[in-house]
Amino acid sequence: MEAEKIKDTVKKAAKELFRKYGYHKTSVNEIAKKARIAKATIYKYFESKEQVLDSILMDYLDQNLHEILHNKVSYASEEEHLKALVMKTSRLSFTACNEFIGWDFVRENANSQEFLKHLSDQLEALLLAAYLELDNFKNNPARREGLAFLLKASKSIVFSFAFTSVSDSDVRKNFVSFQKEILPFLVKAAL
Repeated sequence: MEAEKIKDTVKKAAKELFRKYGYHKTSVNEIAKKARIAKATIYKYFESKEQVLDSILMDYLDQNLHEILHNKVSYASEEEHLKALVMKTSRLSFTACNEFIGWDFVRENANSQEFLKHLSDQLEALLLAAYLELDNFKNNPARREGLAFLLKASKSIVFSFAFTSVSDSDVRKNFVSFQKEILPFLVKAAL
């Protein structure tokens, strides 16, 4: 197998196991068995199970982000458009973490803070790059700083849901509160 095929096979197997059992309860041995390759082969392409997860998350976010940002929906104003994009991308990031990592990992793993910081920084860079491709921002470099502030603040709030939400109901309440009480001010500050 060529390198990209092996990486894809590992990520596919890991994704299925992470969804079924959660990140914390899935071992590299189980990923290797599901992928039908040797454990050492996984370590040839990925330094750790966290790096496999990171790669899965970035692929997932990149693919879904592209779809969200290039959806040709009309909005009453640029402000409304930006609020809608931030809400969609915020939900996407939360869903990615919820689906592939599981909040037990976030709350219980000693490395979770470092991992989430790394993931959060990557997500912020991915979002910023994707947003800057949009016509509203591509031709207006002055907006970059405001957009960077908006994305950093929104991302921080959404990641905080992991530590304050106990149930799906809490998550919904947090998103509604964010959308109605916080996001309008962040968007105004960014524009």
